[in-house]
Formats: sequence, C-alpha cells, structure tokens
Amino acid sequence: MAAEALAPWPGNGSGALCPVDTAFSQRFLPAAYLAVIPLGLVGNGLGLWHLCTGPRRGAHHPLGLLVGNLGLADLLYISTLPFLVSYYLRGRVWLFGQGWCRITRGLFHLNLYASIGFLTCISIHRYLGIVHPLKARGRCQGATSSAWLSTMVWVWVIAQVAPDFTFSKMDNTGTQCHDTTGHENLGVYLPYTVTITVTGFVIPFLIIIRCYCHVVVVLCRNDTMDFSLRRRSIRLVILVMVLFSICFLPYHIFRNLNLLSRGWQLQGSCTPALKNIYISYQVTRGLASFNSALNPLLYVMTSEDCMSRMRTIRQRASQSLGSTFRSKTSCQAHEKKMNIILCEEEASDEL
Repeated sequence: MAAEALAPWPGNGSGALCPVDTAFSQRFLPAAYLAVIPLGLVGNGLGLWHLCTGPRRGAHHPLGLLVGNLGLADLLYISTLPFLVSYYLRGRVWLFGQGWCRITRGLFHLNLYASIGFLTCISIHRYLGIVHPLKARGRCQGATSSAWLSTMVWVWVIAQVAPDFTFSKMDNTGTQCHDTTGHENLGVYLPYTVTITVTGFVIPFLIIIRCYCHVVVVLCRNDTMDFSLRRRSIRLVILVMVLFSICFLPYHIFRNLNLLSRGWQLQGSCTPALKNIYISYQVTRGLASFNSALNPLLYVMTSEDCMSRMRTIRQRASQSLGSTFRSKTSCQAHEKKMNIILCEEEASDEL
C-alpha cells in the first residue's frame, strides 16, 4: 500500500493541500483500462461485424441500429484508453497536449451518457414490443424511427456534454490531465455536474425502471409468449439493471460527492472521510469504464440471429477439433501398429 502524500487535490489546478492516496488511481485505473481495452475491442468489433453481415443487417433491423450506435460510442471511448494508461503509468504526466486532454476526458462522458441514452431507447423499444405490441407495430418498430431516434440521442448527448469540453483540464504546469476541472471553476462545474446527473442519468434510470416493471409483469402473466423472446427479454432486464447498478449509479453518486468534498476542503476541512470519498470515486471511475466491455452482451440479448450464429460457429469449431483429434488418434494408432510390426520382425530375425 502506497503511503499517503500531501498533494493538491486531484482534479484541481491549485489550492489547499489535503492528504489523499494519489498512488491508488495510478495502480487501479491502468489495470481497469487494460482489462476494458481487449474486451471492448473484441466484443464491440464482433457485435458490429454481426450487425453488418448477419441475416438481418443493422440497416433493416431497428433494434440493431440502436445497439450498433452504442457499439460505435464504445469504440470511440476505447480508442482514448491507451493514452490514459500511459498517463497513469507515467505518474500522472500528460504528454499529448491540452486539446487532446479535453477530448480524452470529454469522450468518457460522451460515451457514458450515450450508453445511458441508447440503453434507455433499447429498453423502451423492448417495452413497446412486449407490453404494447399492436400499438407499436408499424409506428415505433421501423428502421426509420430508430434512425431518427438515434440521431436525437446523439444530439441530446452532445448538447449535455459540450459544456464539459469548455472547462480547463490541465494544471498550471501543463503536465497533468484531470478528469474534472480546477478549483477556480468549481463553483460553476458542480452545478453543471448535478444538472447532467439529473438529465443524463436519473431521468433515464426512472424511465427504464418503469418500463421493466411493466415488462416483468407482462412476462409473468403471459405464458403463451415465445420462449426465446421471453428468455432474451429477461436477460436484457438483468443486464441493464447490472449496468446501471455497477457502472452508472456509483459513479454519479461519488463524482458529485467528490466535488462537494473539494468545496469543503477549500473551506478548511480535511477529514478521513474526504480521503475515503476520493478513493471510492477512483473505484467508480474504473467501474464506469467497464460499461464498454459489458455493452457487447446486448448483441446477444437482443438478437436471435446472433445466438444462432454463435451456436453455428461453436458447432463448426467442435467438429473441426473433433476431426483433428480423430486424425491425430488414427495417426498415433497407425504409428503404434507399425512399431509393433517392426519389433516382431526384429524378434524373428534374432531367432
């Protein structure tokens, strides 16, 4: 465990000092990001490949459009993680300039709220398809409506995140790239984060909870529903609840608590609780990044074609491995038989 050191509060430009374990994030966050990068790249890459090449291509599959946009948002964010890994492994030394610092930090929030937005749309889409199938058919289930909905989500998310790009992320020395902003902007940044928490997280979360409560009730009462659709819907409910409970809810709680604690610190308060808030905030940042690794599971939850293709690939792999094993076994048996024959011939020659 690294010793705590007196250092400027992480995320500030200058100000009062408070003992925090800044070394924790330099160990924890690179490990989290290095786990997210391969999982997110492979999962989202394969998911987008399926949407583009599957029997029901994304352009003709309304739910696929929403999931595909979610995958693009994940890949956009994952492309910034190598720079953050380098930053933390170098001891919080940023080598890529102020502009790229703002973009890197801003893309995290863009991905975060795009994920929440598209998960909300996917949940509403599944809610309409199960609870109001007749009303939704032909009006809300078409590819055109999903395209318009995707555009609206991107516009709304960009409008929410755009102010974050205007706040300075670098310290006075120009070597550190912080995820929030300096003490001098804290009076404006805190109300902004509270507002975006409500509009970007709380309201969508309440909408999702209401939709899934109706979905669960209908699934429990309707025994005639297609078993495959029923199973995928239950898995989707569980996955979205896990994403919100692990990746989104803790992050929003501790991000605002961390900003509040910085305000208290500026007023002269420096207690063990502030250090615990800081550590918890770093953990939730890592957990929030894992949404890009978990989102690809939506390709499986929302697409029957994806499940069938996975089963086909698995069967082909098993058949290939089985034929290879049988061939190897046959060769070993043949070699063993030849060795026995040679041994018998040598024994007869000796006699």
